[in-house]
Amino acid sequence: MRKLIVSCFVIGIAVNVNAQNYWKKNAGKTAKVILTNSKANEKMVDMGAVKFEQFGQPKETEACIFVAPNFKYQKLIGIGGAITDASAETFYKMPKNKQKEILEAYFGKNGLGYTVVRTNMNSCDFSSDSYTYVEDNDTSLKTFNVAHDEKYKIPMIKEAQKAIGNNFTFYFSPWSPPAWMKSNKSLYKGGRLENEYYQTWADYYIKFIKEYEKRGINIWGLTVQNEPMATQSWESCIYTAEEEGDFLKNNLGPTLWKNGYKDKKVMIWDHNRDLIYQRATTTLGDPETSKYAHGIGYHWYETWNNKTQLFDNLAETHRAFPDKFLAFTEGCKEQFKMDKIYDVSLGELYGKNMLNDFNKGNALWTDWNILLDETGGPNHKGNFCFAPIIADTKTGEVFYTYEYYYIGHVSKYIKPNAQRIGSSSNRAALTSSAFMNDNGQLVTVIMNDSDSDIEANLWIEGMAAKLTAPAHSIQTVVL
Repeated sequence: MRKLIVSCFVIGIAVNVNAQNYWKKNAGKTAKVILTNSKANEKMVDMGAVKFEQFGQPKETEACIFVAPNFKYQKLIGIGGAITDASAETFYKMPKNKQKEILEAYFGKNGLGYTVVRTNMNSCDFSSDSYTYVEDNDTSLKTFNVAHDEKYKIPMIKEAQKAIGNNFTFYFSPWSPPAWMKSNKSLYKGGRLENEYYQTWADYYIKFIKEYEKRGINIWGLTVQNEPMATQSWESCIYTAEEEGDFLKNNLGPTLWKNGYKDKKVMIWDHNRDLIYQRATTTLGDPETSKYAHGIGYHWYETWNNKTQLFDNLAETHRAFPDKFLAFTEGCKEQFKMDKIYDVSLGELYGKNMLNDFNKGNALWTDWNILLDETGGPNHKGNFCFAPIIADTKTGEVFYTYEYYYIGHVSKYIKPNAQRIGSSSNRAALTSSAFMNDNGQLVTVIMNDSDSDIEANLWIEGMAAKLTAPAHSIQTVVL
């Protein structure tokens, strides 16, 4: 494995739990532990086995992670990241052997097990230039052409698709309609889609789907609009909850269905957790709108206006719409600095968000750029950010950040269609979540983001294994 500095502690336990009280009938079973520990500079190291023994009522003084396999919740659609223009351009600037390494690191049998890919329709900030697929004022869309994407983005997406195979789950998001369709006549700084172009813009999505599928890239889903409440200096477009609902009900939804795309998974919102409940209850309050929506997308950037992530808003939204899946569609650490790529805080940001998101009902988790260069770009608006893998296009070196391993402790062991099961922690410093894979494996992920080592018990139906959770660590246990 590549030698990189990472710090995390995940526990993944693979067990057959077909019968109730499995653990009580199978005393002495052992489980394999995989550990990432920043203090020891260990990354996803096989730590051997731990043994489960009889363990009655835990005391409050005993640190425990409790797992209840008979309590089952949402199923996982998949975990992955975005192949943007920036990711693809950086990828093809690297030597062939490094390109192969990067693909293997994410999508290969020994990699992170990514099955989900997101991309941008039209340009976004993580593009080297601004572009659309039509000429100005072409209301008939006769000039629609995705040639721009054929240089970098489409080839890389197809490489990912080939590596993933049958589980390939691909969706797209627009950052802005063409400037001539908007109130401010600009791709940038918000603006809104003019009413007269609602149907033209809906037809644009159909053109995009057809062109990508013509090239063998099957599209699983789409979001209506990336960050519809953000007026950015880069590509952006504003919709109120009512406007997004009107566009989906009257134009986008019917147009998808009419063209045989009823199965495409449409996600609303695609912005931060702060307004997710208000957006979902307003947009989906109309049954005629709701019938076209499959999921509710969200990002993690509400910290611009809050001290911490608002995970409880996810739980409330999930309770309100149990028939719609929650999809984390984007998140990254902003303000890139090359000398900070080995900070453990990068990984802990991901661990905290992933585990809490799953516990609140998340079914699809998508990182932002899977690859960026030595500047944290390219980004045509200077919004440079971190990514799990950083590639130095000048030297050909590849760097793996803490993000890569923290994601991997989850994505490598929890497979698509896994079902979340009951779990909780009795220590604030220990964050955990548990899933059961289709093959009977039970995977519990535990992160310790405190400055102290913690001796803990993984407790399942009166059986427990003693574990050590080093400070700033994460681990996976497989039985």
